[in-house]
Amino acid sequence: MAIEVDDLLKNWQNRNIRGFLLKSRDEVHEKLLKLVPEKATIGFSGSMTLEQLEVIELLESRNNKVFNQYNPNLGREESMDMRNKGATADFFLCSANAIARSGELVFLSAYGHRIAGIANARNVIIFAGTNKITADLPSALKRAREFATPQNCKRLRWDTPCSKEGVCKSDICLFPEYKRMCCQLLVIEAEVNADRMKVLLIDEPLGF
Repeated sequence: MAIEVDDLLKNWQNRNIRGFLLKSRDEVHEKLLKLVPEKATIGFSGSMTLEQLEVIELLESRNNKVFNQYNPNLGREESMDMRNKGATADFFLCSANAIARSGELVFLSAYGHRIAGIANARNVIIFAGTNKITADLPSALKRAREFATPQNCKRLRWDTPCSKEGVCKSDICLFPEYKRMCCQLLVIEAEVNADRMKVLLIDEPLGF
């Protein structure tokens, strides 16, 4: 795994993406507080990895302005407005569904705010466990569709074929019969703006 991660970090460097290998949640918190100024605004997408690392709670406790669409006091319209604001925040935080050892990052989204934030926010920080690394881009796409999405559909109780059978059936997973989760696909191959995109890779299994 050490050689694999070293290769990945070098590949990200060639793609203008800054990668950091971290060992624990404490190291993640320490690095995050160095990367994100106290006055920065924060957007984020829903993620088991972010929940496990408790990064949103960390930034809220420091009084960063966090556009938190999951605040239980928000109605649906207010929640969607928070998602829109988060996509243009100073920093957008998310996790990847899969990572190719060659350096590509794969993301699937239902509503598109996740894709918009990754593509458009001033700074993007991606959190991922080493369990999300795959051999190449085809296997990363396969992991996103056939492993990560079924697990997320089960967790969120979305009525999809993959949530019932654990198999991607994108040819029939269409409206109105099903509430499809993977509506948009984003593959980050490189980043033209140096220092905009960073990946905090944690040496442990996190998320789906």
